[in-house]
Amino acid sequence: MKKYVKIALLVIVALIFLGTFVFLYQKSQPKETVYNTEKAEIADLKRTTVATGKIEPRDEILIKPQISGIIDEVYKEAGQTVKKGEVIAKVKVIPELGQLNSAESRVRLAEINAKQGEIDFARMQKLYTDKLISSEEFEKSEVAVKQVREELQTAKDNLEIIKEGITKNSASFSSTLIRSTIDGLILDVPVKAGNSVIMSNTFNDGTTIATVANMNDLIFRGNIDETEVGRLREGIPVKITLGALQNMIFDAQLEYISPKGVEENGANQFEIKAAITVPDSVTVRSGYSANAEIVLQHADKVLAVPESTVEFSGDSTFVYVLTDSVPQQTFTRKQVTTGMSDGIKIEIKNGLQANDIVRGTKKDK
Repeated sequence: MKKYVKIALLVIVALIFLGTFVFLYQKSQPKETVYNTEKAEIADLKRTTVATGKIEPRDEILIKPQISGIIDEVYKEAGQTVKKGEVIAKVKVIPELGQLNSAESRVRLAEINAKQGEIDFARMQKLYTDKLISSEEFEKSEVAVKQVREELQTAKDNLEIIKEGITKNSASFSSTLIRSTIDGLILDVPVKAGNSVIMSNTFNDGTTIATVANMNDLIFRGNIDETEVGRLREGIPVKITLGALQNMIFDAQLEYISPKGVEENGANQFEIKAAITVPDSVTVRSGYSANAEIVLQHADKVLAVPESTVEFSGDSTFVYVLTDSVPQQTFTRKQVTTGMSDGIKIEIKNGLQANDIVRGTKKDK
């Protein structure tokens, strides 16, 4: 009995030893690596960048008063269209006390001179009628009376301007009526009736009565990084997408690249502008956020493979071309000359032919 037990134990030990040997042998054998494959194909490549910015009118005009005072009436509101010369608001003049007193004093003095001038002229006219003075003396008196009459009218007009900002003789040129200087759309009217306004002069910009712009002439204004600005040139096409109209793409043309960069968050940014074409059926509002897609480089109808299939070694580039797939994949390392890349595919200028199969990434088991 003991003999059979001993034999059984020896058999079990032998089986364990044999199993361990087989397991270790199998583990030591190299496993077959299987790769995904990609085909070299003819494709159009383009490298793009995206600039962020906003849409705005090319010319945005600030309408300011030519006289200080208080807003009496506002005739227009934001969103309405106006023609050049159309009245937007009316300003009521609040005269300055010193100027008012000076103007009133000038009127009184002019009235005294005018009254005396009329008396002198009447006297000279009677003497001339009686042929007691010459024509030359009478003509001088006639000129003198006209001068005092004009001085009186000028003094009255000046007083009227100080008090009302307008005269009866120049009502159509009144500076109290604030008019649009261009045809366009009113973007903003920041004042209300009763607000005080000041005229623009050398020392201040004055109060803005309204902002008017031609919304038929829009531009994209944005910024681009210094690493990409060197590839841009004026006149290249741009594709504009708007945050408010996400399903639409607008054509534009780059027309301005700033010669000077501005540092933002540690990077130099250059301002760019592009003239955007908007269909008549679409309404685009000033201030819409927008992205501009700009093609930096492109290559049409070139042989290309996924960039992940290319091996970079120093200044050289290689691909692994499939030569056999049965019983297992076999690849040959081949040097190639590459061109531009769009970040996904890369151009192959030399070393491959169309429909060649190249090694890609490893397959997941």
